[in-house]
Order: sequence, then structure tokens, then C-alpha cells
Amino acid sequence: MRGVWEHSQLSARGRWTEVDSPKGVLPALLPPGTWSERPRMDPIPALGEHTDAILTELGYASHEIATMHAEGVV
Repeated sequence: MRGVWEHSQLSARGRWTEVDSPKGVLPALLPPGTWSERPRMDPIPALGEHTDAILTELGYASHEIATMHAEGVV
């Protein structure tokens, strides 16, 4: 991986950006392609940050999600 991080062409072509994470700002390689605007690079979510929203979207009721948390399922 060190070769990727230090590759001179990636740097020269502006392929690096930074993203926020729960541990601070991290370097990130932009996805391949050419764009009129830079691609969206959202922050990296914390572990479990979206669990409740995903379970709700899957049809679980709030009391079911609370039970899953209480039982250590999620």
C-alpha cells in the first residue's frame, strides 16, 4: 500500500482529497473518472452510526430496535 500512498502520479494529477472520520481527517483517493464537479466525499460514519435508521427503513419498530440494542444484537 505504501506505493499507492506515495505514487507521484496520483499526487501530480490531484487524485487525493481528505475526508472526516471519527478518528479525524484522513487522506482519501478520489474515485476514477473525470467530472465537471468533484465527486461528493462524505465523512466516514462511526461504527453503528446508521444502524437505527437502517433498521427502521427495513421495517423494524422502535421498540424492536430498542430490544435489539438491549440484547446486544446490534
